[in-house]
Amino acid sequence: MQKIEAAALDSSDNNKGILLESGTNEFEIVEFDIGEVHYGINVAKVREVITKVPVTAMPSAHPYVDGLFTLRGKAIPLVNLSRAIKAKGSDDPKNIIVTEINNYTIGFLVDNVSRIHRISWENMEPAPEVGNEAMVVGVIKMPDKIVLLLDFERIIAEINTEINQKLSTVDKVTAPIEARRRTKHIVVAEDSRMLRDLLVETLHNSGYEFVRDFNNGKSAYDYLISLKDANGPIEEQVTAIISDIEMPQMDGHRLLKLVREDKVLANVPLILFSSLINEEMRQKGDRLGATAQISKPEIGQLINIMDRIIFKD
Repeated sequence: MQKIEAAALDSSDNNKGILLESGTNEFEIVEFDIGEVHYGINVAKVREVITKVPVTAMPSAHPYVDGLFTLRGKAIPLVNLSRAIKAKGSDDPKNIIVTEINNYTIGFLVDNVSRIHRISWENMEPAPEVGNEAMVVGVIKMPDKIVLLLDFERIIAEINTEINQKLSTVDKVTAPIEARRRTKHIVVAEDSRMLRDLLVETLHNSGYEFVRDFNNGKSAYDYLISLKDANGPIEEQVTAIISDIEMPQMDGHRLLKLVREDKVLANVPLILFSSLINEEMRQKGDRLGATAQISKPEIGQLINIMDRIIFKD
């Protein structure tokens, strides 16, 4: 796990340097505030937290972007997070959360960063269907407050159009290959509504027409368990599973662990497709038995690898 450096940052349990065990369904969040509302971001996405630094404005930049700041000689875009989520923030925000998501380094300006919490994905509920729910992927209930987990992938995709292009661009194939794909059953677990819709649409357009999608790992796992009672072998019910890692209720590593421990489901290919694929996460996925691990937004690579796994060619 990346070390988070900030004078204002205080770990809730002094364990921020300890790697979480694979498949335990636990994760850590950095809590921060915008106005009176508490938000969170997965520690695995955070490189460090710094105090606010001078920013150079960029002509014709995206409305969310204040400009560029320099960190260790590298120019990094700075997103005004209160503007991005249309929330009333402080007139004097204190901190920048420097993140690496989808292999893209970007900073988020927030009012202040408070502490780190270790929680179970079971304690995070999917975002309710209200208002601007597309910007929130989960709700964490704590004894004294509610913390909202934001969809940072969506925010970045709105700023960086290349990510959207990679999520919707695949190689053209021949009619026989598309015909082979139409016979296969794919299960998708992805909590971001925007990314889930893009992924399903791109799978459909590439020929994988039978796709069941879920916004969290638990719902996907419950569906997989229900297939065990269906007539016929399991490979006729589900050909492959595509799963994000970071999801409410049950994360992708826990889903992978449970699938591999189930005698019926154990041999079903499971591909981790996540913005969190780094060396540490890759090692976790390998230990748990991931068939493949692909970093978002490389959906073309995802489909090519899925073809090789399914058709063995």
